[in-house]
Amino acid sequence: MPLISNACIFTYILLSLPVHLTISAAVHPIPINGTCHDTCGTISVKYPFGSGFGCGHPDFSRYVRCNAGTLEFSTGTGIYSVTEIDYSSGTLIIRDPFMSTCSSMQNSGSFSLDRASPFTLTGENIFVLLGCSTNSPLFDPAEDLCAMGSRSRVCRGLYSCKGVTGIGLPQNAPPSTCCVYESPIQLTGYTLDLPKLQCSSYTSVYSFGGSEGDPMKWKFGISLQYNDSYYSNVCKDCETSGGLCGFTGFDQSFACVCRNGKNTTTSCFGQGYARSGTRESKIQTKLSSGVARANYFLLFNLLLLSRTLALVAAILYLKIGNERSPGVGLESLPRLSVDLWKFMSGNPVSHSMQILSKLAKKD
Repeated sequence: MPLISNACIFTYILLSLPVHLTISAAVHPIPINGTCHDTCGTISVKYPFGSGFGCGHPDFSRYVRCNAGTLEFSTGTGIYSVTEIDYSSGTLIIRDPFMSTCSSMQNSGSFSLDRASPFTLTGENIFVLLGCSTNSPLFDPAEDLCAMGSRSRVCRGLYSCKGVTGIGLPQNAPPSTCCVYESPIQLTGYTLDLPKLQCSSYTSVYSFGGSEGDPMKWKFGISLQYNDSYYSNVCKDCETSGGLCGFTGFDQSFACVCRNGKNTTTSCFGQGYARSGTRESKIQTKLSSGVARANYFLLFNLLLLSRTLALVAAILYLKIGNERSPGVGLESLPRLSVDLWKFMSGNPVSHSMQILSKLAKKD
């Protein structure tokens, strides 16, 4: 009895899982229908950026996504909000929530920019380290990590802010604990390790706002340049048709995400159905029907395989029953042949369970 019961459970699991998973994969080959948007909050989202996974270019989607109306930029050191994107210049501004400004200074975390990412720092950034130890390697004359001359005025300007008390310094403190940081790696990859540099906080100024002498008017944030060479004619055609460029599948192949929830490999004209007189629509229809035939062919073969496995299981346990009680399994053959025919033409799972249940009773 335990042998038959365990076999029933095993057979049920074996037959149920492949069919269920295959049906899901066949019916939903592209899991991004209706999830791509051209705005996130007040920020326009255009290719190569996307509002979520499956939207935009895959090289960008791992770094930028829309979360509850806020466009976010992710690196190994944290998640930062994107405050603006300038598509004409290929730049964006990100803001660290723990970054110090003139009005509010606080202890900050580190910042890094992945070397393999499609982003680099622009030349407008002025990174300033605040509240640093006098023993910091920043002040080693042999290293030459702090800018001197006109940029040192940035330190005096920041230390004149009332917010400096947030990092334990008095207003107008001597700038000896401040450094306008010049990293050895300026463009490809960037790491600002505050614990290693023995500093309390950092900030980045990407514009003086037309008033270098008034830090309250400075623009704080990190300016990044992104690689805009990803735009292609295929994406252009998709956008012209009213779609949004995205990707799908394990190979992250191109997908045109239409606003009605349908996705194609070219554009949203015809929404995957043929339009008379256009070569593109015929290609699109052929691709769509080809994918559908492939999915149904795969589903049919798995259903056939599941029925075959159920038949083998039934015959096997007839044999086991006959060996344990000679004649019992063989006597069941005429009656069970009807059940075997049922599962070959119907639901393999339910009918195979009926067969095994009868075998268990005989046992």
